[in-house]
Amino acid sequence: MALAIRPLDAGNATAWDAFVADHPRATFFHRAGWARAIEQGFGHKTHFLLAERDGAVAGVLPLGAVKTRLFGHTLISVPFCVYGGPLGDEPATEAALLAEAERIMRETAAPVLELRLLHDLDPAAFEADAWPARDDLYVTFRKRFTASDEANLKAIPRKQRAMVRKGIERGLTSEVSRDVTALHRIYAESVRNLGTPVFPRRWFQALMDGFGNDAEIVTIRDRGTPVAAVMNFTFRDEILPYYGGGTATARHTYANDFMYWEVMRRAAARGLSLFDFGRSKRGTGAFAFKKNWGFEPTPIVHRYRLAAGAEIPDLNPLNPKYRLFIAAWKKLPLPVANLLGPAIVRGLG
Repeated sequence: MALAIRPLDAGNATAWDAFVADHPRATFFHRAGWARAIEQGFGHKTHFLLAERDGAVAGVLPLGAVKTRLFGHTLISVPFCVYGGPLGDEPATEAALLAEAERIMRETAAPVLELRLLHDLDPAAFEADAWPARDDLYVTFRKRFTASDEANLKAIPRKQRAMVRKGIERGLTSEVSRDVTALHRIYAESVRNLGTPVFPRRWFQALMDGFGNDAEIVTIRDRGTPVAAVMNFTFRDEILPYYGGGTATARHTYANDFMYWEVMRRAAARGLSLFDFGRSKRGTGAFAFKKNWGFEPTPIVHRYRLAAGAEIPDLNPLNPKYRLFIAAWKKLPLPVANLLGPAIVRGLG
């Protein structure tokens, strides 16, 4: 039967998410809610593509345009997310979705179309020579856990487990909420200390509003004071801690270690069984931290469609050209970093 490709709209969003929920290669980042969040949080245009056959959803491709004067114009599946790419009921459907994405690329004069793939494309869905790949940019960390707190704690390597126990012995407490206030304040301090611009608060609020009960915030308190917080997503049997950070006191109070343990403990109590620690770059502190928890890295494949003369973008903090910027950003007063950061970070999708 003929395949029709349409844009995501309010009328087909429920069918989109039902298809994603059932697809074996789907991720939380394929959900329809990302379209509205990206538009509300950053003002970027999205092109979420839905393939239909005989009135039923046959495939989806979440796609967004990140376009700024500072960092140029790139179509990404999915901006500000770790995974993306097409999902189809067969390779021909995914090929049709990619063809439509290429048409949008030409129409909008975007020099780069980027796919972030937890699972690489089916060889039958694309021409490999036309979509060069990199798998050395990021890795992801995903691991199963059990319903037993004792077993999950024992599965954490000894040194990291000792940090979790110290947080417990210190009397740190955790709470779950939907209020982004403390999270954004803590996260802003954390990323400034790393030399990274902070996302606007409205982005965090858009995510909480868009994903309802599938988004929550775990905040860690030390003697009543919030010292660490993380926004978590749930998808099928997965828990995904996504935006997290700690204050200057979090390290010596073991709050970061305790925080991720609490995320896992609470997830196990809800019947979830897969912990997705998200992506990190090799050679970074985040990479080492996740390895120390006993997680093994798996490369994320990035595939690109490039216009004539275009090159694969390299917008990451390990790029030597950003070294001076990062060093300077770490020294900014926090109010200044919070004022300037959102305008910069919207181009770093």
